[in-house]
Amino acid sequence: MPTPPENAVRHLTELSSGPPLDPALRVTLNFQPDRPGLLDALASTGTYVSQFTTGTSNGGLTAHPGGDRWRWESRIFNGAYDEAPAHIRPVYGALNFRRRSAGAAPRFGSAHLRLTADVLPRTTFCYPDSTFEPTHFGVAARMSLIALAEADHQDPLDDYIEAQVHGPLRIDRDVEALVLDPSFRGTPVERAARRLPCPLEWHDGFKLTVEELRRHPYFRGPQYVVLAEHLADDGWLTPHVLAQAFGQYDAQDLKRVWHCLARFGSVS
Repeated sequence: MPTPPENAVRHLTELSSGPPLDPALRVTLNFQPDRPGLLDALASTGTYVSQFTTGTSNGGLTAHPGGDRWRWESRIFNGAYDEAPAHIRPVYGALNFRRRSAGAAPRFGSAHLRLTADVLPRTTFCYPDSTFEPTHFGVAARMSLIALAEADHQDPLDDYIEAQVHGPLRIDRDVEALVLDPSFRGTPVERAARRLPCPLEWHDGFKLTVEELRRHPYFRGPQYVVLAEHLADDGWLTPHVLAQAFGQYDAQDLKRVWHCLARFGSVS
């Protein structure tokens, strides 16, 4: 009898069209590596699980029966997961078709797990993000979404192709590397990262001056420029600077400052 992941992939395959995906492309899972216990949990369990299991997210917290995430998955996957336990549900990332060093969807965090090519056959895709209830889907064998995304004119933080990885995601088997921002070199984040059963790499980094951020007061709101001024270290913002503020300021406010840093402070 087919499993829920198999039913989900089969359903999206029937809705997909286009040429095969370039096997050199990778799915990345962006996240904030400084969140308490996150890297320790990855090291101890050896698996990456969805927000239905963790109860945490860098997006919306709607992963519960009847919540928005539950409804989106029920619609997209034709009810395949409606009766499934939380740990079976897919995990979310994005297809790095633009080959960005910081991952495909940095709006969700400065770090990412870069998945192996072997994960692609059990990955489904949609554009735009599933929060917008998309009608365009793809799988590795039928991928028309890249042309669709390239023809769109989204803000760089929003132009990703969402990926849903079905089946268990093991760090030692399914991850090519954990990729961190260089501002975390020599910090507890690096030490925790080195306990994971996968290689550690560094991307080109995010770094933004408050002076530059003042030129974009309405990207997330002028109040977040003011907050950034309070947080900056000698006039600079980096992921590590924001990490030091976690727990001292409202998490949603810090997320919006991060969006500013990710949008205007990308080195690559």
